[in-house]
Amino acid sequence: MSQPVRRATPTDLPDLLCFADGRRVAMPGEWPARRAELLELLQDLQYGHLPPELPVQACQLSSGGFGSQPDLAVTQHRLTMGEQGLGLLVTVYRPAVAGTFPVVIDGDGCWRGLTDEIILAVGQRGYALAVFNRLELAPDYAASGRTGGLYAAFPDGDFGALAAWAWGYHRVVDFLQTHPGVDAERIAVTGHSRGGKTALLAGATEERIAVTAPNDSGCCGAGCTRFPDEGGERLADITRGFPHWFSPRLNGFVGKEFDLPFDQHALKAAVAPRALLSTEARGDTWASPRGTRLTHEAARDIYRALGVESRIGIWYRDGGHAHTLDDWRALLDFCDLQFYGKPAPQGFDSRP
Repeated sequence: MSQPVRRATPTDLPDLLCFADGRRVAMPGEWPARRAELLELLQDLQYGHLPPELPVQACQLSSGGFGSQPDLAVTQHRLTMGEQGLGLLVTVYRPAVAGTFPVVIDGDGCWRGLTDEIILAVGQRGYALAVFNRLELAPDYAASGRTGGLYAAFPDGDFGALAAWAWGYHRVVDFLQTHPGVDAERIAVTGHSRGGKTALLAGATEERIAVTAPNDSGCCGAGCTRFPDEGGERLADITRGFPHWFSPRLNGFVGKEFDLPFDQHALKAAVAPRALLSTEARGDTWASPRGTRLTHEAARDIYRALGVESRIGIWYRDGGHAHTLDDWRALLDFCDLQFYGKPAPQGFDSRP
């Protein structure tokens, strides 16, 4: 008789509270040093190092309303970064009343998933929304090569496209620090699929981001490299299809995933003690909803050790690979919990 297959548990993933030299993290005050160590490993072996910061200058191009909706104001801004002349177009939607508002940054301006219904829902909840097209910084497909954008500005960098795109989130954060309609202490970031991988990396590497919310981000995002779901994307799949997203050193771990000194729980834990929400779809097998739950539980141990367990959540819906209005509502509910202390709705620790 065959033995039942044992399901992986958080203890099967690398110990996040053990420094590379074997020392243990003994108290919360030592976590920043361990976090820095993990982020260096993640960038060195998986994503490449984010490019250096560049000063940002913003020029407002236009202002107006949102179609026939009088309650929403829309402005467009062109960001110019450094002497290299890098440009990024950012569209800001915000309630058309006086005041400052928490803001959600979405880098998926290159896709059509951000519907008018979603934009209105964000504004009606009292949030601003800042949208940019991450492809202005690095192309999405390997055939385009390492040309233009950040590759031209930093030709010697080891960063892949995910790191370049995450860098873009940070520059939008720079811009929002001086935006008169934005509460710069209440910034959230989100993205879908490869944009979700990007948002998670951006949130882990930028402490001014208060809430990080990847959606259906899967392999090398919120998923699990060692234990993907049956039918889920594996490291061999993603490095074969999208090698330009990563550091070239990641290829050396294909088929040797257990040799990596981290799994994706490390990237999630690097967000701590700030807030993290993973929004997932039960039918999105390629994005490994069960593996995502595993890394969530492992990262939650860090949040618990830091005394901030209420700042990490995971939320599942039925359906497949998409960034739906329900996903956005879950994000806004979670932001309400983090920013205003409103009660968390049901489902924020749900199962795949």
